[in-house]
Amino acid sequence: MDVINDTNPKKDYTFHLAAFNGPLELLMHLIEKNKIDIYDIPIAELTRQYLDYLEAMREMDMEVTSAFLVMAATLLQIKSRMMLPKKKAEENEEEEDPRQELVERLLEYRRFKEVSEVLGSMADLQEHFVGRAPLDLPVRHLPPESLDLNLLLTAFREVMSVKGEEAGLPAAIIRPEPYHIEDKMEEIEVLLRERGGRMRFEDAFERGTRGELVVTFLALLELMKQQSVTAQQSHLFGTITIVWRNERRGVEDERE
Repeated sequence: MDVINDTNPKKDYTFHLAAFNGPLELLMHLIEKNKIDIYDIPIAELTRQYLDYLEAMREMDMEVTSAFLVMAATLLQIKSRMMLPKKKAEENEEEEDPRQELVERLLEYRRFKEVSEVLGSMADLQEHFVGRAPLDLPVRHLPPESLDLNLLLTAFREVMSVKGEEAGLPAAIIRPEPYHIEDKMEEIEVLLRERGGRMRFEDAFERGTRGELVVTFLALLELMKQQSVTAQQSHLFGTITIVWRNERRGVEDERE
């Protein structure tokens, strides 16, 4: 890389001719190298260093693009505006700093440079990983187990709505029969055994009075609590199925 050293006794600086892709990059390099406050740029010194760089490019037969020349003209214009004396009428008025537009462009360039560096580091990190196209894996939808109690209650209400009480019989002469949850649990197990360990929710409530059906429902909940059976539903709003768990069913089969 070609290097040119400035021989100015007041300030030494180095040009790296092949390191700059544009005028703003060169200006930012000069500002950082000379530790210049970007909000208070000594425009005369910065312009001199910038023009020295362009002259070095010409001496080495390097192409000086139009962007560098436009920036040189801009720096010279700012320098000339700052050298002009203020009019007496304007001395007390606050005049806009001729360097303000240049400062804003440099700040914007610095922000973009910082973002590009972060993105570059992320790209370098990503190079250590190898992507793979997604595989076509088989999807198997298993029926959900342990359905929500509210869903079971809704199904039970639907069963009760089609059953109803026996009409026309005087309630005073019918003595209610006692029903026990343990007995209903055994009846449900018998039904499951007869149906191969699987039956519809409605099959557990084929007959009985309202009180008997309520006890049957409580017996079913108790079996689910003991993890003897589970309630499954193949899809939303589908038929609820009562299934005997494999562990319990295997024990029953060994007893037989």
